[in-house]
Amino acid sequence: MPQLRRGCVSLIALESVDVQLGGVSVLQGVSLNIRRGEIVTVVGPNGSGKSTLLRVMIGAVKPTSGRVVRAEGLRIGYVPQKLHIDPTLPITVTRFLSLPRPVSAVRARDALHRAGVPDLGGRQMAQLSGGQFQRVLLARALLDAPDLLLLDEATQGLDQPGSAAFYRQIEDVRRDLGCSVVMVSHELHVVMSASDRVICLNGHICCEGHPEVVASAPEYRALFGTGTKGALALYRHEHGHSHDHTHDHGQESGAEHSHHISDDNGAGQ
Repeated sequence: MPQLRRGCVSLIALESVDVQLGGVSVLQGVSLNIRRGEIVTVVGPNGSGKSTLLRVMIGAVKPTSGRVVRAEGLRIGYVPQKLHIDPTLPITVTRFLSLPRPVSAVRARDALHRAGVPDLGGRQMAQLSGGQFQRVLLARALLDAPDLLLLDEATQGLDQPGSAAFYRQIEDVRRDLGCSVVMVSHELHVVMSASDRVICLNGHICCEGHPEVVASAPEYRALFGTGTKGALALYRHEHGHSHDHTHDHGQESGAEHSHHISDDNGAGQ
C-alpha cells in the first residue's frame, strides 16, 4: 500500500477515487487530502456518499478506481453514526471500552476524560443518555490517541445544546492530541463554526474551502438554499494552532472568532 513520507503535512490523500456499490456509482473522481491538525467537515444531501467516503478513508471500502495514500503508521479513530447495544446486556462503560481487546484502567480513564465524561466508567451502557453514549463512543475512538479522528453524524439525535457541547469537546481533543478531524454532519449552522475547511459532496466534490466561501458558493446554495433559517453558530472557538496549508483564516493564531451564516447571503462575516 502506498504511503505518504514521514513528516509530510498530509495524513491521508484520496486520488481520483471512484466507488461503485452494488452496481451503483456512489463516489466519482474524488480527490482530497487531509492535513495535520485541521478540522474538515463533509456536508451533502442524503445519499451523497458521505459515509462511504469515511469508510474509504478507514479502509473498509476499497475504491473501484483511484487510490488512497496514508501517512506511515497513521492511527485512525472512528465514531460511527449508530451503534446498537442490546439494552438487556449488562455491560459497564469500562468493560465496553475493553472490547474486543483488553484496555488498561488508566487508558480507559484517560479516554473518558478526553471525551469529557470522566465519571462514567462504572455506569451501565444501557443507562446512558444519548449524549453520554456518544461521548463514550468518542472515548473508544480516542483510546489509541489517533492522528486522524473520523466522525460520522456523531451528534445525530442530540439537541442543539448537546451538539454544541460535543463539538466543543472535539475542539479540545484536536488541541490536546494535535489530531486532524474529519466529520460528516447535517447541522450546517454548527459545522460552519466548528470547521477550518468544508467539503460539499454530492457523489463528487462540488466545492470546498473556508466555511464562509463554501456557504457562498453556487453549488452549495443549489443543494442547501441561501441560509440556515436564522440558525446561528452555537459557540465561539479558539484556534491556538497553526496551519500548514493555504486555507488560512486570515487571523493571528490563537485569535477567538465565530462564524455566522446569515439569512441574507448564506455567509456572515
